[in-house]
Amino acid sequence: MLSRFSLPALSGQLRFDDLSEKDVLALAIASEEEDGRIYATYAQKLRAAFPASAAIFDAMAEEENEHRRRLIDAYRRRFGDTILPLRREHISDFYARRPVWLVENLGLDRIRAEAEEMERQARDFYVAAAGRSSDAATRQLLGELAAAEAKHAGKAQALTEALIGGDVRKDEDAASRKQFILTWVQPGLAGLMDGSVSTLAPIFATAFATQNPWTTFLIGLSASVGAGISMGFTEAAHDDGKLSGRGAPWKRGLASGVMTMLGGLGHALPYLIPHFWTATAIALAVVFVELWAIVWIQNRFMETPFLRAAFQIVLGGGLVLAAGILIGGA
Repeated sequence: MLSRFSLPALSGQLRFDDLSEKDVLALAIASEEEDGRIYATYAQKLRAAFPASAAIFDAMAEEENEHRRRLIDAYRRRFGDTILPLRREHISDFYARRPVWLVENLGLDRIRAEAEEMERQARDFYVAAAGRSSDAATRQLLGELAAAEAKHAGKAQALTEALIGGDVRKDEDAASRKQFILTWVQPGLAGLMDGSVSTLAPIFATAFATQNPWTTFLIGLSASVGAGISMGFTEAAHDDGKLSGRGAPWKRGLASGVMTMLGGLGHALPYLIPHFWTATAIALAVVFVELWAIVWIQNRFMETPFLRAAFQIVLGGGLVLAAGILIGGA
């Protein structure tokens, strides 16, 4: 069952198929111990903002500790008190846990998804391990643990219903969505607005002043990249997120900088076309799409009334575009 993850064995590593029952039990003990610590870490990360979800992961950590205790009892019964220090990284074709718990601002939905994947991998391991065991009691234990891991998704749901009422779950999901908006959407939207609107005047002024597509493209490229770098550093530097709760500064800076650059490049790239009027027509069409995309994002994520957003963005962008064309054609 684990063979589909097989990789060539590195020097000093074992393969799952070569493990003895003693090795498998030692590996299971170490795996349950690590999973319990991961769930405890998730609980600690969530405790301040999502206390009810933190309680769920506390309960899951406690269950992993119970699994570990049962495995240790089985190991002692068969092989004595000294447990082999065998861990996942010692097995070449064994699954590894992604170190996502190291991320400081890990989202609630991502944590839930990672927990589901952990339980699926653990279930597959116990199914494979049970099929290799010749000792009846050990085989029964491994089979029971496989069934327990398979039921964890249902248990997590039951724990959620028991510990998190409908209103609390809605509040936690709303808080998670708010954090996503503050960290990614708001800085990205500000960048897209700045890149799309502020570069209209220099790009189209250059276009109509020179009627040279290549020169226009170079001006647009420099304006977009420069604005992206400026907006990214400004967003990251002006707020470390500790007091405002807006998230890691590098995330906000990345969102703002990238979207600023893309907003300007959208109507600069058409000027790679050597025919001036063709490039300009396509650039104008791109501007139309960009402005309405901004309106949609404002309405969808920032809950700005659609008509107000359309009036502000389309009118403002149209005025900047007209200014650039008039200045360039003067």
